[in-house]
Amino acid sequence: MNEIIALQSDNELVFNRIYEDHHWRIYSFIWSRTKSTYLAEEVTQLTFIKFWKSRAALSHTLEIQVQLFGMARQVMIDLLRKEAARFKYEGETASTPFTNSLIDAIESKDLLQIIEKDIENMPKVRRLVFELSRKQGMSHREIAEIFSISTKAVEKHIGKALGQLKQHLYSVML
Repeated sequence: MNEIIALQSDNELVFNRIYEDHHWRIYSFIWSRTKSTYLAEEVTQLTFIKFWKSRAALSHTLEIQVQLFGMARQVMIDLLRKEAARFKYEGETASTPFTNSLIDAIESKDLLQIIEKDIENMPKVRRLVFELSRKQGMSHREIAEIFSISTKAVEKHIGKALGQLKQHLYSVML
């Protein structure tokens, strides 16, 4: 956290050390998702530019690495969207499906992680009922027998779980 304070005090030496420590990790992270050296180089540079420019807004509660990778992910998505729009505008449709599917895949993976985290944070019985229903494909009657509860109680747990997921996903999508 002292590094964040130093960054917020415009300490370029600390920034240079963070750059040296994380440059290759960010580059590798982007390259592993895009398989493009151009995009990996571009996103890595833009990430560190954004990191320096937004140093005043850095969180004191999150690790620098977490903040950097979050910025890198967002820069990558923004750049891919710009590339997709450019290809569409220029009429080059050959690369558009790749770019769109890559954006969709990244966003889907993030969405799945959000959903999984929400499920983990549900009350124990609600989570177990939901997982047995949706992940194991068990019927309401089978779940009711396992927990010695009524099928209406199972429906209520599943309804609350779905409502909780829907509400959180809606707030994330805004």
